[in-house]
Amino acid sequence: MPASRRSLIAGGAAAGVGIAIAGNMPALAESTPGATARNGRGSGAGTYAPTPYEVFPPLVDDPDGILALAEGFSYTIITRAGVSKLDSGELTPGAHDGNAVFAGRRRGTYTVIQNHELGRNATYGVPHVEGTVYDPGATAAGGCTVITTNARGENLGEFVGISGTLTNCAGGPTPWGTWLTCEETETRSGNGYQKDHGYVFEVFPDGRKLPLPIKAFGRYAHEALAIDEDRRHVYLSEDASGPNGLFYRWKAPRGYKLGPGIAEDLADDAGELGAMAIILPDGSILPDVAYLTSTQLNRPFPVRWIPVPDRDAREVSTRKQFATGEVTRGKKFEGVWGTDEGVYVVNSYAGEDSSDLPADAVPHDGMVWFYNYKNETIQLVTYFPHNDEAWENDRPAYDDLVFDGPDNVTVTPWGSLVLAEDGSGSSHVLGSFPGGPTYAIARNQLNDSEFCGPAFSPDGKVLFVNMQSPGLTLAITGPWERYLG
Repeated sequence: MPASRRSLIAGGAAAGVGIAIAGNMPALAESTPGATARNGRGSGAGTYAPTPYEVFPPLVDDPDGILALAEGFSYTIITRAGVSKLDSGELTPGAHDGNAVFAGRRRGTYTVIQNHELGRNATYGVPHVEGTVYDPGATAAGGCTVITTNARGENLGEFVGISGTLTNCAGGPTPWGTWLTCEETETRSGNGYQKDHGYVFEVFPDGRKLPLPIKAFGRYAHEALAIDEDRRHVYLSEDASGPNGLFYRWKAPRGYKLGPGIAEDLADDAGELGAMAIILPDGSILPDVAYLTSTQLNRPFPVRWIPVPDRDAREVSTRKQFATGEVTRGKKFEGVWGTDEGVYVVNSYAGEDSSDLPADAVPHDGMVWFYNYKNETIQLVTYFPHNDEAWENDRPAYDDLVFDGPDNVTVTPWGSLVLAEDGSGSSHVLGSFPGGPTYAIARNQLNDSEFCGPAFSPDGKVLFVNMQSPGLTLAITGPWERYLG
């Protein structure tokens, strides 16, 4: 697998780094390289160790009013909804969301598979192209486009990979080089729709068409997913509330390994879909992730996977099939990204509203977790404390230091993280070191739209990211390794 599958947590690169709340510098810890012990056993006065990360430079406003970047970085717009065109002549669809980036068939090119988070009859919906259509009743709706580009951000072609789907939010790349796109909806057939929605679909960079749902992975408001290195487990997030959503694991049947053409290969009831239950020291189940705060950063908690009774949710939504205390819920389970050793998953926020979290839990503005495959444990690695300024003001004080609403996540080729912000106030792209600091690496200067789908090119030269409204695909270049490595 490419180097981007590495993990700072499991690989130990973050070991010894002082635990920090996102946005702050690492705190002093006895295990920090260069720190002097403060318990009387060391020699000399206690000293702060220098951060092992080079501080990301301040962002500079863009004279074109689109994207603020640091000195030495630049961007190109590859596609623009309703302006650029598909190879077939239709206009580029809108609401750009999750991305995957693969090496192109021609040297020096990249293939970007892109989600479009759209409902039916959108202004710039994904056109129904023969062979790509899942539900003929989902007209001018969601789907995926496949873009060819290069390090200069030139648009070398764009075509429809799948159409007739709804609210394609995020997803995940596969080890064999395809994209699994996720429908964030539970819409049933009827009222013009000819098929049920809320599934995962496979999209191919080479133009192969397979608009069939992978029903074995369940039907619910999917957000994102990642496939384990053994190709026998898939980890999937659910962005839902009332009650809050769940984090799922699909386990393959004995002797089976995932590969291309999943929808044709797997029976609808193949394998086992389970929901995460975090186990506390007394053996009880944590009912909601918001009970944990920054005081538990990097502490591993055991996990069990509780089988979902009816994964197709024929009568009751999957998350509603569990009683309180059976599984661990979380407001807005969002981005998911896999490494060789485990998988990162994000909770975007949980506000003070009673519908967001239990009455005695703690509001937060974002959580990033790491699940370890081998140990079957999960740990909180980055925590965004609740900040009223970020919720109530368009531009809070110290705007490029105040973060909230992390959404999509990717692991960089050097093992650090990039997060796309979907919160209040200004929207940022963030560089984050698990257990360490988080920095603003780009800011939306055009409007308050969220960023979506950050993903690096396989060679690490280009960070691709989307601005959902007005629908821009951006290619950002610069000395990434210097600051994120």
